[in-house]
Amino acid sequence: MANLRIEEYPVVWFQGGGCSGCSVSVLNTVSPSIKNLLIDEVVPGKHVSLKFHPTIMAGAGRLAIEALERSEQKGGHLLVVEGAINEEVGQHVAALARKAMAAIALGTCASFGGIPAARPNPGRFVSLGDFLRSKGISTPLINIPGCPPHPDWFVQTVAGVLLHGLPKPADLDEYRRPKIFFGQLIHENCPRRAYYDEGKFAKKLSDPGCLYELGCKGPVTYADCPIRLWNGGVNWCIGIGSPCIGCCEPGFPDQVSPLYEKMSEAAVGAIGGSRKEV
Repeated sequence: MANLRIEEYPVVWFQGGGCSGCSVSVLNTVSPSIKNLLIDEVVPGKHVSLKFHPTIMAGAGRLAIEALERSEQKGGHLLVVEGAINEEVGQHVAALARKAMAAIALGTCASFGGIPAARPNPGRFVSLGDFLRSKGISTPLINIPGCPPHPDWFVQTVAGVLLHGLPKPADLDEYRRPKIFFGQLIHENCPRRAYYDEGKFAKKLSDPGCLYELGCKGPVTYADCPIRLWNGGVNWCIGIGSPCIGCCEPGFPDQVSPLYEKMSEAAVGAIGGSRKEV
C-alpha cells in the first residue's frame, strides 16, 4: 500500500494576561480527546502539530523561547492566543500573527479583553483583535469567547479549518464568533424559558422559576450552552441553579456586573443591542 502523505498543521499557542483556564477547559475535551487531537489524525490525512504551549510543553527557559522564535521566523502556523494582550507581551504576538495563516482568540480575555481589561485596567490590556488592528495586522481572526470556552467550540473550529479551510464571513457573527456556536441567545433554548413567559421568577437561587430577576444574562448572551451542556454533557450553569453571567459577551465583566442583580434596561441595551465590528 502506498504511503499516504500527512499534511501537518503547526499550531502555536501563546498565553497573555489570563488564568490558564482556557487551556484547562480544552485539555478536558471528551470527544475527540486531547490525545486524539494532538497525536492522531483527527481528520484523515491531516495532523495538528503543537509547536509551542507554555503550560504543557516539556521544554522550559531558553529551549522554550527558541521554539517560539523558530515559529515566528518560519510562519504558516495557526496562532491560538489565550488571555488579553498588552505591550509587554505584544512583541511576540505581533511577530507570530504577521506570519500566521489565521489567529484564534480563545476565551473572553483574548476575544474581548475580559477580566484583565476590566476597569480600571492597570495593565492596559486589550483584546487580540484590538491589538492586531493597532499594529496594522490583517491576519484572519476567529473569536471563541467564554470564561472558559467550551472545549467543543475550540476543537470543532480547528476541525472545521482542517476540513473546509478558514470560515467565510457569513459563518461568523459581527464579533467574529462562529455562528454555529454563538448564533442563538441562551434565552431561546433555556429550559426555564416557560417560567419567564409565564412571569414566574425565582426570589432566591434555590427557587424554581426564571432566574432573570436574580441577574441571569441569558436574554442577552449568545451561546449554545443549554443544548451542548458542559463536563461531558452532564450539566451547565442554569442547570445547577446559577444565573448565566454573560461570559461570552463583549461586555463581560464590566457591563454584566453586578452578576447576581437584575439587569437594568440600560444594561440590556448596551449588552444585547450595541453591535460593533471586532
